[in-house]
Amino acid sequence: MKVVAFNGSPRINGNTAQSIQIVLAELNKAGIETEFVQLGGKRVFGCLACGKCAENKDNRCVRTDDEMNTFIEKMQQADGIIIGSPTYFSNVSTEVKALIDRAGFVSKANGGEILRGKVGASVVSVRRAGATFVYSAINFFFGIAEMVVPASSYWNMTLALEPGDVQKDAEGIQTFQTLGKNMAKLLKQINA
Repeated sequence: MKVVAFNGSPRINGNTAQSIQIVLAELNKAGIETEFVQLGGKRVFGCLACGKCAENKDNRCVRTDDEMNTFIEKMQQADGIIIGSPTYFSNVSTEVKALIDRAGFVSKANGGEILRGKVGASVVSVRRAGATFVYSAINFFFGIAEMVVPASSYWNMTLALEPGDVQKDAEGIQTFQTLGKNMAKLLKQINA
C-alpha cells in the first residue's frame, strides 16, 4: 500500500509540510509506503474546462504546466492521498485548487476510476481562523471523487504561524497522529 501526500504550501518546510510529516510518520510505523510531493510553488494552473480530458479519455490533462499530469498519475497509482494546504483568506492555496479541479475533472472524464475508493485525508495549517473552510474544500473533493475519508480526534488542522509553530501545538500534533493511525487502519481494512 502507498500514500502520496501533496504539500500545497510554497513553504517547503513550513507548518503544512511538518503537519503532513507527522501523519506520514504514523503511516510508516504501520508499514505503509509514503511519498511526499511538493506542490506549493509549482507553476500549475486551474482547469480551462476545455473538455479534452473527456474527449481523449487517457487519464491526462492536455495542459502541460509544471508536473500536473505527474501529480494526477501519482494519485492514480496510490491507495491513499493526503492533500495539505495552508489557509489563504479562508480557502486552499491556488496550487491545491488547481490539483483538485484538474484531477477531479480528469477522473470524472474517465469514469471516476482514478480516485474512486481511495482513502483521502486533508491536512490544514492556519494562523487563526478559516481552517474549517479549507478542510471542507478538500473533503468536498474527496467526497465527489467517491473516496473514503478517515476521521481524527478533531478537524485535521494546526494553529501555527511561523514555520515550526506546529511543533508547539500539542493538540494539533495529537490530531495528526490520530489521523495517521486511523488512515492506516482504514487502508488495511479496504485493501484486506
